[in-house]
Amino acid sequence: MAIADALGDVSAETVIEIGPGRGAITEILARRAKRLVAIELDRELAPRLRAQFADHPSVEVMEADVLKADLGSLREGDERLAVVGNLPYYITSDILLRLFSYHAVISRAVVMVQREVADRVAAAPGTRDYGLLSATAQLYARVERVMTLPPEAFRPPPEVHSTVLRLTLRPRFAELEVAPQTFIGFLKSSFAQKRKTLAKNLRGAGFGADRIGAAMEAAGIPPLARAEEIELERMAALWKNLG
Repeated sequence: MAIADALGDVSAETVIEIGPGRGAITEILARRAKRLVAIELDRELAPRLRAQFADHPSVEVMEADVLKADLGSLREGDERLAVVGNLPYYITSDILLRLFSYHAVISRAVVMVQREVADRVAAAPGTRDYGLLSATAQLYARVERVMTLPPEAFRPPPEVHSTVLRLTLRPRFAELEVAPQTFIGFLKSSFAQKRKTLAKNLRGAGFGADRIGAAMEAAGIPPLARAEEIELERMAALWKNLG
């Protein structure tokens, strides 16, 4: 219920549910959403879900891999989609990156993930968990923790705690004055090796030492700083100063 509630009013929206499983959340959203598209990869569960929701004309069960599905084609007109799902821990990052790539057609996503992954997504610069996933998520979305659930809240209980995140997709590219693809590539280079300084990672990406030093000084970044210590604003300034 909490996951569905965190989406807010969806009575006039199309909702995409990732991995509906046995349909617990689907049952709730079928009564709330204008239209619900449940994407289920499991070949046995998908037909069961179709039978279960056969009397709900607003519910469509799509047997597909969310990492390959064209989410943009699922919307009606120019509407923006709401997304909900309990994400498999082993492909959580891949799914989040997939959702971010559809930022133009998704307004928000409420997802349940392993607590450790949620810590990385929501981490602040300068903390142990801040890294490429944190920077990328916060470049694309406003990240909010909704709640954390212990293993005993589930049957059967998993071995980990789970956290519900609400991601409101509001890309910051224009605000930071950066080009999406090249800036994301720059971030990947900056975070390439966590134990190395930012300058060493950038040298590994092919930038000259003198150029890096001048750009870091202009951006107000200490010479021995690591990427995980630097907020997006200064990373964007560094990217621009590197030219």
